Amino acid sequence: VDTPHGISLQNGTVPGEQGKQNKSVKRGNWGNQIEFVLTSVGYAVGLGNVWRFPYLCYRNGGGAFMFPYFIMLVFCGIPLFFMELSFGQFASQGCLGVWRVSPMFKGVGYGMMVVSTYIGIYYNVVICIAFYYFFVSMTRVLPWTYCSNPWNTPDCVGVLDGNISSRAALNLTHLLNTTQKRTSPSEEYWRRYVLDLSDDIGNLGEVRLPLLGCLGVSWVVVFLCLIKGVKSSGKVVYFTATFPYVVLTILFVRGITLEGAITGIMYYLTPQWDKILNAKVWGDAASQIFYSLGCAWGGLITMASYNKFHNNCYRDSIIISITNCATSVYAGFVIFSILGFMANHLGVDVSKVADHGPGLAFVAYPEALTLLPISPLWSILFFFMLILLGLGTQFCLLETLVTAIVDEVGNEWIIRRKTFVTLGVAVAGFLLGVPLTTQAGIYWLLLMDNYAASFSLVVISCIMCVAIMYIYGHRNYFKDIEMMLGFPPPLFFQICWRFISPAIIFFILVFTVIQYRPISYNDYIYPTWAISIGFLMALSSVICIPIYAIYKVCRSEGDTLLERLKNATKASKDWGPALPEHRSGRYAPTFSPSTESHLEVQPLQPEKGRSEVAAASPVQGSNGSAHSQDSRL
Repeated sequence: VDTPHGISLQNGTVPGEQGKQNKSVKRGNWGNQIEFVLTSVGYAVGLGNVWRFPYLCYRNGGGAFMFPYFIMLVFCGIPLFFMELSFGQFASQGCLGVWRVSPMFKGVGYGMMVVSTYIGIYYNVVICIAFYYFFVSMTRVLPWTYCSNPWNTPDCVGVLDGNISSRAALNLTHLLNTTQKRTSPSEEYWRRYVLDLSDDIGNLGEVRLPLLGCLGVSWVVVFLCLIKGVKSSGKVVYFTATFPYVVLTILFVRGITLEGAITGIMYYLTPQWDKILNAKVWGDAASQIFYSLGCAWGGLITMASYNKFHNNCYRDSIIISITNCATSVYAGFVIFSILGFMANHLGVDVSKVADHGPGLAFVAYPEALTLLPISPLWSILFFFMLILLGLGTQFCLLETLVTAIVDEVGNEWIIRRKTFVTLGVAVAGFLLGVPLTTQAGIYWLLLMDNYAASFSLVVISCIMCVAIMYIYGHRNYFKDIEMMLGFPPPLFFQICWRFISPAIIFFILVFTVIQYRPISYNDYIYPTWAISIGFLMALSSVICIPIYAIYKVCRSEGDTLLERLKNATKASKDWGPALPEHRSGRYAPTFSPSTESHLEVQPLQPEKGRSEVAAASPVQGSNGSAHSQDSRL
């Protein structure tokens, strides 16, 4: 990029305007639009689509769950998705930088970072378990096929064990005598061998070394894919975002040819309408839409910030949201056809065969895979798909944190060393994930999943809507979008953003508080102290918002509280499009042409930039090169 010609064309502008392009080129852009769409699809479509959606569906009344799910998607999911994409794209800033729009609400950006940190820690642990299963699948017979292993108990009944009918009959009398639960070899493999589950969340036991090794592998993979930021991850997603669909289709075709599959699919689609009056169902629907689309994680703002300024993010948001939900429903067919087969095989109701949460992907699926001819091949494919689904989301979580840090510091020095920032965040993520690989790890993982990343997202989203629509002003925001896209947001989105989405979010919040039940895992009830930790995690992301707001008001100019509030919420001077050639209308510079050329080379935060140079030059001689470069610009 040393020719001004190449630089300017890269951003779709007039050749020969070198100074203007500098900011965006330094920051980086997507190679093309497909990279952005694929990355966002990879981000939205994650492990949740396979192990969370079908499970929520089966827990919340089968097909009846689709009704609140699609209502939430149309009135809440897509509008918020579009809002976040347009927000990030307009300012070309990560989840902290965009809050120049109303500096008092920058705490929302910090809240998003906290949420992304929690999710990034435990998400990679799920990927590492998938890696573990992927590696152990490279055998002739899958280790969870039969009940003849040292870790199996007498209650174990395998789908492939010889003379099943007599075994099942024996087991039935055994059940009547001892009222013990029938377990599958895959469930025992998961609980007694892979996790070596302890009896209590406080009893950490030892670190499971194979899982620790796989956690290291998954962090290394994530780091290598992000080593050049969006430049490298943009190329990786061509594979990671598309291949899972191939595997899902293979498993779907195999699933529906099994006996009893139709029963499972009917269970998935037959609505139990009485459940629709239960607020928990609506809460789960909303939570799943947020969780699945990645609203309020900060990732959407970050990914969109690397777009070209005039990219049509309205079209993108609809394509990505619908792809994501269609994938969820499709994955449900794959899971339920297999659950129906297992239920038919064991002669029980479909609701009796599935495990909760990640266990669905690591118990029900692996068991089904042992029924396929050349089962290790399918197992390798399936867990490879899980790894890819997880990585797509993990890339964006890590990139969100790195972009926020780099944009916030914002000087030449850190932009050049972005790779080291990525490395630092990855190492920290690995170390924080270590406790989740202990024998009580799964308890902690589910605790984080239930508390750290469910309803704090809803609060963050609600405050973001209010800040943009009511504090910054909906008219201003609609004008910004018109300036960027060439048309204002459609009327439906204007109404959703201003009234419907915040209202839905608020009602869900109220419902959840009323309907709250403490978390449990199978028969294990979490102790009070663990649930308190869960609440603290949920609170830690939301508490950033009032703390930063108070700090900002105290630091603002003004004699009365009202003046300070006005100044704290007013958009800062450097809010607006990042590149000077896009700053037209009310963002146009207001000075004579002679000073215009001088302004172009100013850093985005002139005072901050100057003070940094002044402070750093006497101390660090090695930085001299960077500063002389600035002056040459």
